[in-house]
Amino acid sequence: MNICIVGTGYVGLVSGVCFAEIGNRVICVDVIEEKIKKLNNGIMTIYEKGLEELCNKNREAGRIEFTTNLEYGVKNSDVIFIAVGTPSRADGQADLSYVGKVAKGIGIYMNGYKVIVNKSTVPVGTQKWVNQIIIENQSKKYGFDVVSNPEFVREGNAVFDMMNPDRIVIGTDSDRATSIMKELYKPYNVPIVITNPESAEMIKYTANAFLAVKITFMNEIANVCERVGADISEVAKGIGFDARIGDKFLNAGIGYGGGCLPKDAKAIAKIGEQVGYDFKIMKSTIEANYLQKLRPIKKLKTAMPVIKGKTIGILGLAFKPNTDDVREAPSIAIISEIQKMGGKVKAYDPAAMVFAKTLMEDVVFVSNAYEATVGVDAVILVTEWKEFKELNLKKMKELMKGNIFIDGRNVFDYKTMASLGFEYYCIGCKDAAYYSNMVDEEGGTLQK
Repeated sequence: MNICIVGTGYVGLVSGVCFAEIGNRVICVDVIEEKIKKLNNGIMTIYEKGLEELCNKNREAGRIEFTTNLEYGVKNSDVIFIAVGTPSRADGQADLSYVGKVAKGIGIYMNGYKVIVNKSTVPVGTQKWVNQIIIENQSKKYGFDVVSNPEFVREGNAVFDMMNPDRIVIGTDSDRATSIMKELYKPYNVPIVITNPESAEMIKYTANAFLAVKITFMNEIANVCERVGADISEVAKGIGFDARIGDKFLNAGIGYGGGCLPKDAKAIAKIGEQVGYDFKIMKSTIEANYLQKLRPIKKLKTAMPVIKGKTIGILGLAFKPNTDDVREAPSIAIISEIQKMGGKVKAYDPAAMVFAKTLMEDVVFVSNAYEATVGVDAVILVTEWKEFKELNLKKMKELMKGNIFIDGRNVFDYKTMASLGFEYYCIGCKDAAYYSNMVDEEGGTLQK
């Protein structure tokens, strides 16, 4: 099948490469010339495990190509995926300006029947809106169908998820479009949910909103665990065996980030507002998640009341391991707060340094984890990269000036860290504050 993917971000590039891998001819289009130039030279513009090898394999086989020419992509394709960004506006609503521009271009360049697929996460009603834009911009009235086909891939595991989906959702009222989309996804041999466009659009938001609530709920439970002496990892294990709950997304930490959950949580809350519904659980989730990102700062102030003039080492800048995405990452909020209090920051991440440098000022970016700990008064582990889990902790302790270690992802345990001389703080488990019988800023006494 001849496919055009418009947008070569995390969703578009991975989708294009994986569609090529199962035998389709794919044209990937993007307006950024430098990005297209890199991709044509085999240089990846995002960090995703296994993507470079798969992309170059299919590029050399002639199954995938990259261009800035939308007209070329539209005219030489049967199915056109819109996979451009839909960032949050100031009011939380999804910004559909990029989707609108692509839809207009498709209408102008269309040369026959096409299936146009909304792959981007978009509000309910976007399918009808895109349909109207195309009609208004057609130079000749060709037939077409607009389909909602949301993605459910995880950054850091996107290639695996795209090649091994647990379900495919297709939102359309057209039998012709349904047949074409089912044929495209036939090689995956997984359940296909055929529904109307509005339900498909809502499915995507519902999935991400539910995950955001689940993550935030466990983080809230972790904060209670700290006060009562419970261990959040044991609590998660205990409830994870319940089939109604499951064992996924139960790890406590310092909040979700990235390009999906924060944006989609805000968007679905806004959708509720627009139809006259006060979506209280989503509003509370958004607020609680922001506060959770600052938990390491509360612990830092407990351990070190005066931050001014101190240097803090930050391990991890991406919002999660195995990606270079720093959008809405906890590291942004943490570093900003440290700087507001007069502290200095040294930071390292295995993949996200390039993007982080565009968002963070007055940060000393270093070349490895140990360098990030040299002479620092405290360390905050923000992202649970595998290489951080394998650090020589004794060596790191010797490099540090101070001994405060704040583990935002519960990678280590209190006994090990304490035995090495660290003043160790974690999320939702017994740490230095608990054993010191201290009182945190929120007024809760931590009893032994």
